[in-house]
Amino acid sequence: MIRLFKTPWILKRMLPGYTWHKEASGKKLYLTFDDGPIPEVTPWVLEQLEKYGAKATFFCVGDNVVKHPDVTEKIIHKGHVLANHTFHHLKGWNTKEDRYVRNVEQCQQELERYAPSPATNLFRPPYGRITGKQAKQLRGKYEIIMWDVLTNDYDNSLSQEKCLLKSIESTQSGSIIVFHDSLKARRNMMYALPRYLEHFSKLGYTFETL
Repeated sequence: MIRLFKTPWILKRMLPGYTWHKEASGKKLYLTFDDGPIPEVTPWVLEQLEKYGAKATFFCVGDNVVKHPDVTEKIIHKGHVLANHTFHHLKGWNTKEDRYVRNVEQCQQELERYAPSPATNLFRPPYGRITGKQAKQLRGKYEIIMWDVLTNDYDNSLSQEKCLLKSIESTQSGSIIVFHDSLKARRNMMYALPRYLEHFSKLGYTFETL
């Protein structure tokens, strides 16, 4: 099974309207967490980030925000950023354009109850799957955030050690890294995240919000 940890440069060139990487002066990394917030995982993630003075961007599923307002508030209280991941975690390729856009707006309305700031115009399509028409509709209001390092933490056929090692090998200054604060990813993420934070903190990197 072929797993891509680092996004190929040709894909970034083919889709230039999306944000794949941040040009960073010095040693800066951009951790992101998809699919939460949930009480079983997200508070633990926040504890790990706090240990290293790390900040992150949480791409939240709107339905989870509604179900877990206390966890959502904790993300903001700890100095992190909320961002949009649709309300129902929709696959863009399988969803009609008007429904997809409405779902994004539904999530946005929930996020703005907590953080009505410019930072909440960040949007990441679930699975990275979005059509050109959907993107065109959204791009005027949102910055579409992709990634250049995918940890594959959700893949339970992947060993914890390989999840960590390949993620470290794929990272460079300015990388946007995807972890998941979800039940599916919990096993690999809980192994990889603290070790990833420790590794790059020792090398002098800082972790910042997008």
